[in-house]
Amino acid sequence: MDTATKWRIGTSGWNYKHWKEIFYPPKVAVSKWLDFYANHFDTVEVNATFYRLPKPETFDNWYEKTPANFLWAVKASKFITHTKRLKDSKEPLERLYNSVDRLKEKQGPVLFQLPPSLRFDKELFTSFCENIKTNHQNVLEIRHPSWIDIQVFEILKDHNISFCLSDTAGRYPYHEVVTADFLYIRLHGSIKLYASEYSEEELQEWALKIKNWGMETYVYFDNDFQGFAIKNAKRLKEILSIS
Repeated sequence: MDTATKWRIGTSGWNYKHWKEIFYPPKVAVSKWLDFYANHFDTVEVNATFYRLPKPETFDNWYEKTPANFLWAVKASKFITHTKRLKDSKEPLERLYNSVDRLKEKQGPVLFQLPPSLRFDKELFTSFCENIKTNHQNVLEIRHPSWIDIQVFEILKDHNISFCLSDTAGRYPYHEVVTADFLYIRLHGSIKLYASEYSEEELQEWALKIKNWGMETYVYFDNDFQGFAIKNAKRLKEILSIS
């Protein structure tokens, strides 16, 4: 990633009805929202894939409808993380990666968000990581404090999996550690989950951290309430571009 595209900043999802008139003009049809979004941001994190893996044609459509420099971050199916709880992962991971590969050069990281009740199990997690495709950028977002462990970080480093820096207004554990050759940040809201706006001071602090890390970084705002995610993503892009 060259200097001009060292930082990719976007939102977690784009198809929010309450963003109409806040971000999407009234005359822009819902079917054109992705086109409109892609005129303002060069990446998006897809959450729909967490609930159900879309048909291959959907990935093909996402590829065709976005500009050449656009990147798609894809959230892994909860069947892998929440239903199977990382067990017997080889076949569902194959299906996931086969779908993501349809995005070709527009594929960004694959995010694995763990359930809050899942504790760290070294044998299980090591087995899971052995099925991860290392030719993809993979990310782990933890929700249980047992995962903040040097053993976890070493396993992640061995497989070049990025430990997600996830701000969840204090609901889930937060930890800063670099375990891969790229960083992945999810900003869900610092005061109220999904619903609070990041202040100018907070955005300046994040920009400084990102600059100091000095590596390929993906940032996705998930505070969709009242379009705060759009506002904050735009402002963080501005700060980084002028600093």
